[in-house]
Amino acid sequence: IELPKTEMSAEQRRQESIRTTLLEINTKAARFFFAKLKSSQGKIGYDYLKKRELSDETIVHFGLGYAGQGGGELYQYLKKEGYSDQVLKETGLFKMDERGVYDKFWNRVMFPIMDIGNHVIGFGGRVMGDAKPKYLNSPETRVFDKSRNLYGLNFARSSRKKEIILCEGYMDVISMHQAGFTNAVAALGTAFTSGHGTLLKRYTENVILSFDSDEAGQRAILRAIPILKEAGLTVRVLDLTPYKDPDEFIKGLGAQALEERIRKAMSSFMFQVKVAAGRYDQD
Repeated sequence: IELPKTEMSAEQRRQESIRTTLLEINTKAARFFFAKLKSSQGKIGYDYLKKRELSDETIVHFGLGYAGQGGGELYQYLKKEGYSDQVLKETGLFKMDERGVYDKFWNRVMFPIMDIGNHVIGFGGRVMGDAKPKYLNSPETRVFDKSRNLYGLNFARSSRKKEIILCEGYMDVISMHQAGFTNAVAALGTAFTSGHGTLLKRYTENVILSFDSDEAGQRAILRAIPILKEAGLTVRVLDLTPYKDPDEFIKGLGAQALEERIRKAMSSFMFQVKVAAGRYDQD
């Protein structure tokens, strides 16, 4: 069958060209952050990742980096690479006001967020120290739509496991992959949406929810269950007690024990019954 040849309009070509440029800038930013992590300036970030027991292999695999202390290092670097302020503004990596241009991320360990084709589409940053917010994410841009992407899905899609494990945060996904659970993904600092459900359905029939065992995590599970079921997925819930999250569980009891818990994960219906039962006196 000969496919019809569709010509892009001048405007479509321009939009596509901007998208390509934004992906190119994100890749350069990711490399900049990665190099910074390995420099003397990035020691604070590197030490933090080591304290979290991540191997050098894992750091390279996920392209983790560090955004320096100065407020404009990335901006200066990208300006030297020849990008205009107008394009840089669209990346979501900078704050621009009458006082000047500042890097949005500084003194943070950086997590590049990749789409299914391994293009860097955005970033998450975890602050070093006590500043707020603890985690900061790129805003939505032409290339970054939070409700249509999941952290780690670029790796999880080729995992040979029959289910995908949905976690809450970047570190949970990374420590699970390091422990051999390469089917772990996380929502990108946003509430779980029907877009995420549809996306997961493309790659699996079964989802296991592995959210924090605190009250907020349990509420998030109750919100995610109907969305996933609506997308046609079979949902089970992982019991992580006595630990708060998968990262702590693996450090405390090891990968073998987590494998055991995954096998025994509770059906979403029984989880909902258990939560409801906990609200009433069973006598």
